[in-house]
Amino acid sequence: MSYHSEPSEKMERLDQPSNDHVHAHVVVQDEVDVAAKLAASAESDAPLTPEVAAKLRRKIDWHLMPLMCLMYLMAFADKTTLGQSAILGIMPGAHIDQNQFNWLGTIFYLSYLVFEYPQNLALQKLPVGKWMSINIFIWAVALLAHAACKSFGSLFAVRFILGICEGAITPGFMIVTSMFYTRDEQTKRVGYWFLMNGLAIIFLGFVSFGVLHTKTHNFMPWQWLMIITGLITLVTAVLFWFFFPDSPANARFLTPEERVQAVQRIKVNQTGVENKKWKREQFIEAFTDPKTWIIALLAALGNVFNSLTNQRLIIISTFGFTPIQTTLIGCVDGLLEIIYIWIAVNLATMRKIGRGYAGALMFMPALLGAILLNTLPQHNRIGLLFSYWLTITAISPFVILLGWTGSITAGHTKRTTVNAILFVAYGIGNAAGPFMWKKKYQPRNEIPWIVNAVVFGVCAIFLIILRFYLVSENKRRESESHDDSYDDVYLTHVDEKGNSVEKKIDRAFLDMTDIQNREFRYIL
Repeated sequence: MSYHSEPSEKMERLDQPSNDHVHAHVVVQDEVDVAAKLAASAESDAPLTPEVAAKLRRKIDWHLMPLMCLMYLMAFADKTTLGQSAILGIMPGAHIDQNQFNWLGTIFYLSYLVFEYPQNLALQKLPVGKWMSINIFIWAVALLAHAACKSFGSLFAVRFILGICEGAITPGFMIVTSMFYTRDEQTKRVGYWFLMNGLAIIFLGFVSFGVLHTKTHNFMPWQWLMIITGLITLVTAVLFWFFFPDSPANARFLTPEERVQAVQRIKVNQTGVENKKWKREQFIEAFTDPKTWIIALLAALGNVFNSLTNQRLIIISTFGFTPIQTTLIGCVDGLLEIIYIWIAVNLATMRKIGRGYAGALMFMPALLGAILLNTLPQHNRIGLLFSYWLTITAISPFVILLGWTGSITAGHTKRTTVNAILFVAYGIGNAAGPFMWKKKYQPRNEIPWIVNAVVFGVCAIFLIILRFYLVSENKRRESESHDDSYDDVYLTHVDEKGNSVEKKIDRAFLDMTDIQNREFRYIL
């Protein structure tokens, strides 16, 4: 197979001109998106009817969303087991103190950020679904091993392994979501699997409540928690291996005709599906694109607050609640997170509001909550509890950012590189966060809440800055003359009768970046 283009200085010369097109430049197959081959096999280039597109989307939803939601639920439940174990006896049981406990939260994200780019490179080079399945399996084994740990060193080792494996999950989900869904659909789909974090908190709350009542000799409640969650994750890994697709091109739940329709449906994204060849120019562009660093800053600062994952039950207990009360009250955190994320993604998909404004708005209740936590009297434990619940809204802007990043980044190497930068920044924020929650700041934790209040305000400002940057870039492109450099690109392939056929390929499947493709418009 080969690709032919009309002469253009902007089209990179990748081979010698073909015999059929004396002045054409030949682009080898691995230079373009895998969707190009599927698109070339389509009998018609006509857009899908709304009915066909909606039916196909529903089929994709029913096959992808349950598995993605289950996996994200267990991923968050598993890494949150550490925080849940704080009131289930892990500190005396494993002979660790508060500082070592904080380090266990930090090492998870330090290993996460160190291995984040290798994980994203693997997600580009290897089948996405299979690579995630392998990481989930190793993750489950490491989680089960927690129950045998009796020291800081052994817990340190298994938390390090968990951090490595988690580096494949959220970036992998972002890639798969961008493969199967249009840009308008992506924010809500990211919201659907991300709000499983809230369900995970509720699930862990009830499991913790149950194991608190166990009376087993030499086996503490926190160890039972690790065993239960580890076994469920092990089953999830097996399900993922057999049922989760790598891309629309090989999704077994789609017929050959539906695979073609699936890539036609997302052509509007101008981002393609995937390309297994690593491209140096796209890698460099990811680092020189200003919006990459705005996204990275938002990911780092926004996730300083995420250190609450392992601290939330300790914080609730400092308001004056018993361990049993704290466990049950902690379930409310999960319910609120579900509600807040649902509100956020729905605000973000309203055209008059959009992603930047929606994220900034969701930081406002969190800012108020952080201020109240430092100003209400200590004896007002109900007021403090409700103020703490307000701060949970700060989780939802990161969900918006995840969906937004996939929608405004094109070119497969660039997309995986930007994802890696985003999640390295995410790891830095999460690794730094636990050090705020020092024993000496309890019970009021004034310093941590001041830091969080500042972070909420700064993040809201930068979300608006990102929006204005994208608006100005869209206006600049509207004023440019049409770039026809990539309008005449052809794929030569052999049809069912053995005839060599040329078919024009849409620029959406040429694996171009959002900067190279001047027809690309940034979603707000």
